[in-house]
Amino acid sequence: MSDFFEYWQLLLIPLFFGLGWAAARIDIRQVVHESRALPRSYFQGLNFLLNEQPDKAIDSFLEVAKIDPQTVELHFALGNLFRRRGETERAIRMHENLIERADLDDSFRLQALSELGQDYLKAGLLDRAEEIFNKLMGTARQEEAKRNLLEIYQVEKEWLKAVEIAKELPDFASQKEIAEYFCELAAGEIMRSRPDNARAYLETAMQQNRKCVRASLLQGDLLVQEGKPLEAIAAWQRIEQQDPAYLALVAQKLLETYRQIDRRDEGIALLRGYLERYPSLDLLDVVYQLVLESGGSEAAYRLVRDELQRNPTLLGLEKLMSARLPLVAPETRPDIELAKTIVQSYTKRLSRYRCDNCGFKARQFYWRCPACGGWETYPPRRSEEFDLTL
Repeated sequence: MSDFFEYWQLLLIPLFFGLGWAAARIDIRQVVHESRALPRSYFQGLNFLLNEQPDKAIDSFLEVAKIDPQTVELHFALGNLFRRRGETERAIRMHENLIERADLDDSFRLQALSELGQDYLKAGLLDRAEEIFNKLMGTARQEEAKRNLLEIYQVEKEWLKAVEIAKELPDFASQKEIAEYFCELAAGEIMRSRPDNARAYLETAMQQNRKCVRASLLQGDLLVQEGKPLEAIAAWQRIEQQDPAYLALVAQKLLETYRQIDRRDEGIALLRGYLERYPSLDLLDVVYQLVLESGGSEAAYRLVRDELQRNPTLLGLEKLMSARLPLVAPETRPDIELAKTIVQSYTKRLSRYRCDNCGFKARQFYWRCPACGGWETYPPRRSEEFDLTL
């Protein structure tokens, strides 16, 4: 009985082969039919692309779009290409023409609106972009529209609107970012001398993110403004529990506040302890100033020498030479000054902060990267501390 079934299975093989052959013939005929229906400009465009002539390819595809108005996907592709190339006016015209078509499917119309909003955003026409994305609320493109609105509100510094929409995007905007929005609001209130409003925003920021270093930093600034230096110092000291790497950002503030209350020795002890536990070039610079003022050139030199032995860097070597100069004989100073000048020529590019997200470098520290827009993507350490040691 089993042999009988095996014979039948063998007979089915040519049958399946024949069906497959017939299906392939039908597919080939369909492809040939569709290719004959395509304008000649389409194939010219493909040829230009293969020969790395993108401008001529674009012109050919534009001709296709004019000849065959049904090529909706080609319109979208060209519009996106124009936007990426910075040709926002052409992208806007492409997407506006799509929207004006009476025969356009509703889903394509929504897509065209979304693309047009992104064109306006790329062109810096934020009011028009916001208007477009607000029209998309309550549609299938709502999630995408909210994300773009969040970007607009951040660029325009509309932080309350940013908070509101970020809370509707829990998978996109983190509590850390929302805490930063409240810190931005608090910083503005501190500048306007509105301590009550600033304090409320900072408390909300801490509720969103207990490890928000910036909130503690701003709380210290607010307390200094209110004439409460000891409380300000306590606020800045909390940063050690949140993220000790950021202590370098408040070292100068601590220095000035300890000077203000005439407790310099206590400040030196605190900052030297931080430097020992959390080595940092910025911390070293501040502690060096303190030691130079209180202990003189010799003590400052020993501090830098010991730190350079623990953490060798070119920036540290430059500081060592500066500390050594007052201590050497006059005839030796020109040689040390020459060596210092040579080292400085190399360290100029090393004393920058670098974004972990996009690699953008800047001389000053940013809470939000000006290049990629990421929040807290700048480690509070100079680039040399990551990629160059002696």
